[in-house]
Amino acid sequence: MVQEEDVVEENLDVDEQVEGDVEVEEAVEEEQGLEDELEQARAEASDLRDKLLRMAAESENYKKRMERDRGLALKYAEEGILKELLPSIDNLERAIEQGRKTENAGDLLEGVEMTLKGLLTSLDKFEVKALESIGQPFDPNVHEALAMEATDEMEPNNVLREFEKGYTFKEKLIRPAKVVVSKKK
Repeated sequence: MVQEEDVVEENLDVDEQVEGDVEVEEAVEEEQGLEDELEQARAEASDLRDKLLRMAAESENYKKRMERDRGLALKYAEEGILKELLPSIDNLERAIEQGRKTENAGDLLEGVEMTLKGLLTSLDKFEVKALESIGQPFDPNVHEALAMEATDEMEPNNVLREFEKGYTFKEKLIRPAKVVVSKKK
């Protein structure tokens, strides 16, 4: 009977060893599964961190862009009002020109000249400057050519006369000069 018990005990030992091997294999598989999950979690955390950094950078860029746009909007806020004043200056300049041609208009001419001078002084305070065009090379960025005229007075493609002056506001062109451009005779 001892032999049967030894066989039974050996079978039990083998069964226990098989169960132990199965448990070890399951533990190894579970550990591998946990390592895979950990690696996936790390990769996801890395992706989320990258997205967060990109969003923070985009937010900072947006903030800077908004500050820059706000600064530009404030810098040029008065532009519309100033454009409205320019035709008055044109009319005063024309009146002065006509007054110079008439002999009895001395007082009128003096008053109109003073008005023009005051308006130009006011505009200068707001950084509105007239462009000097006569005799300058024609530049389509600041001049609007209304006509070309043949002349020997100056080189071709220079501004011969101005119909309306051009103006800048804080270094930005708000109205191009309307000019006559010279050409060879």
